[in-house]
Amino acid sequence: MAEQNIREGAPAAAPGYDPQKIEAKWQKRWAEARVFESEADPSKPKYYVLEMLPYPSGTLHMGHMRNYTIGDVVARVKRMRGFNVLHPMGWDAFGLPAENAAIQNNTHPRTWTNNNIAEFQRALRRFGFSYDWRREISTCEPEYYRWNQWFFLRMLERGLAYRGSERRLLLAA
Repeated sequence: MAEQNIREGAPAAAPGYDPQKIEAKWQKRWAEARVFESEADPSKPKYYVLEMLPYPSGTLHMGHMRNYTIGDVVARVKRMRGFNVLHPMGWDAFGLPAENAAIQNNTHPRTWTNNNIAEFQRALRRFGFSYDWRREISTCEPEYYRWNQWFFLRMLERGLAYRGSERRLLLAA
């Protein structure tokens, strides 16, 4: 027996259409064919799509999904138009938002952050966004933030960053 629609008069799903099954099938095929992975290809024009990196201190919400859907549409259209598209994903996971959320939830910051990143990944993969997951970054990993620290120290050495009157570090304009 077909499921009744919650809204009176809403169109019923097409017979035999099972979104979970169909989406899983195509996502598996895309992964096997590596269609979203980007390699250097000088025969194609380059295009880079990067939406905001989410803070994994909480949970994803519809505002995130709206933002990532827009970026995904752009990436897919550019691919269809022959561009070599780099569309990575990452996590803005370094600093006080993640630490404060972990403290509020009585959890170690690394555990809290990594658990949230895993949940974000699960949700974003389920949506089938066209990310090149091999290019994933996380700003809380030493492999990432060591370069921020190195870069900042070079700026400090050259007088491009300094401590202001309120004991805050500032960047020279």
